[in-house]
Amino acid sequence: MTPGNDEIMTRWPLMAKKTTTAAKLSTPDKGVEKPNNLSATPKKASSGKRFQNTATQHPERKQAALRGTASKAAGVPAAEPVIALDLPMAPLDAPTQAYFDKCVEKIGFVPNVLKAYAFDLAKLGAFSAMYNDLMLAPSGLSKLEREMIAVAVSAVNRCYYCLTAHGAAVRALSGTPELGEQILMNYRAARLDARQRAILDFAVKLTETPHLVEEPDRTALRDAGLSERDIWDVAAVAAFFNMSNRVASATDMRPNPEYHAQAR
Repeated sequence: MTPGNDEIMTRWPLMAKKTTTAAKLSTPDKGVEKPNNLSATPKKASSGKRFQNTATQHPERKQAALRGTASKAAGVPAAEPVIALDLPMAPLDAPTQAYFDKCVEKIGFVPNVLKAYAFDLAKLGAFSAMYNDLMLAPSGLSKLEREMIAVAVSAVNRCYYCLTAHGAAVRALSGTPELGEQILMNYRAARLDARQRAILDFAVKLTETPHLVEEPDRTALRDAGLSERDIWDVAAVAAFFNMSNRVASATDMRPNPEYHAQAR
């Protein structure tokens, strides 16, 4: 399995404060820090406490976080199953164990989507590699734009897991909690700039009526300033989350409860 770089789990979605290692590995994206339509300044001082890593503060909870069950000794309620299928995690090889340990170290938990795929390490590796490439690799799309696509697509599909996890990512990356809520409920209600609106219009049409996508739809993206590669990336991210939404819904995948309170 190829776990990817140290930044991935602080970006699945990005919830914790950036570490020195993550900052070195991350690639600046256009418009991530200050999207044109957002006047709010990203929050700094209060977010550290809100995203405290309880697993680091309480080492006895580390194994509970990795297993997906809570430690009764620590006074934490037992966690519900990650998915509705009886597919226990396979024994973790060293790279996967290190990957999961890094998640716990950085954000206090292993995202349940990774534990869900861990019944087959080859599948987990393939899923993680595709996610890393689409959501973290250099692109003409900012990380915020890619997360916005994830939420808009997941809203059409009513995917509980992805709306919870990636809605939190939009809130964190934008520094504007209401933006995550607006895109989740109805992206047309959000105060988006022309580029963002064109991106989400295309992603939603590709989700709802893919057979109706035609050249004028691609032209609208070009007119909004997207390159040919950018258009590919919009389509690829939208397609990935349509797949992920369906797997999550089919298996009743449950999001980690920590996502609900983050970046609010």
